[in-house]
Amino acid sequence: MMDSQLDTLQKPGPITTDKVRILNVDIDNVTESEVLKQLDRGVVFTPNVDHLLLLENDSEFLSVYDTADYKLCDSKILYYVSRFLGTPIKEKISGSDFFPSFCNYHKDNQAIKVFLLGAKEGVATQAQENLNTKLGREIVVGAHSPSFGFEKNEEECQEIIEEINNSGATVLAIGVGAPKQEKWIHKYKDQLINIKIFLAIGATIDFEAGNKKRAPKWVTEIGLEWLHRLLSEPKRLWKRYLIGGPIFCWLIFKQKLHLKSVNSRRVLQSIPDL
Repeated sequence: MMDSQLDTLQKPGPITTDKVRILNVDIDNVTESEVLKQLDRGVVFTPNVDHLLLLENDSEFLSVYDTADYKLCDSKILYYVSRFLGTPIKEKISGSDFFPSFCNYHKDNQAIKVFLLGAKEGVATQAQENLNTKLGREIVVGAHSPSFGFEKNEEECQEIIEEINNSGATVLAIGVGAPKQEKWIHKYKDQLINIKIFLAIGATIDFEAGNKKRAPKWVTEIGLEWLHRLLSEPKRLWKRYLIGGPIFCWLIFKQKLHLKSVNSRRVLQSIPDL
């Protein structure tokens, strides 16, 4: 049984899927069930409105994003935008929905062993305990909450890599926010010798630990999760949503009208830390 499970992780990379272009990103037009069946190795990013705005102004982030094997629609807003553009995406697959679905899908697959990297001190460990209790096995084999700014400290990064490699994990789920998590995966994935699947999952570790509450499902379904998050963390998120939101709408209208992107970068550069 173990050999067959390990064989599953040795298959070639992801199956080719249809793409939907929104601004600078080709989003995979797939359902969650399709991804769960296909995903045996590779890098998974979950684009949302914030990501797309960052990608307009960060060429390094864009080049990293282009290397992802899967780019899943994390936002109901993008889901609706795809319809507005005439290229509808099948469904929203947010990282915070996909990760628990992934773990549940593989709850009996002993070849899937997850390492959690992210959140504040103690939160990743709590998420590990919660997931293992819920799924009835030690699917999460390690957890680490890095220090603030860890990505700039090569010594700390190497210590984290050693911890992940020693854990026996085959899946890395990292939630330290964009673009940190995506850039960190890109920079260090070749040093993570046992990791077959890389998941960039944002605030999901906090959700799994019970440290933060998600918006009610009905709020998410009508595309207002951003408002719930804004009301929950106004000081941190007001600029992202109240300034970034109108800019995003402007860029989408330009795409719809097939206009050249004139000065969009200049506008975004004028807004620090969007």
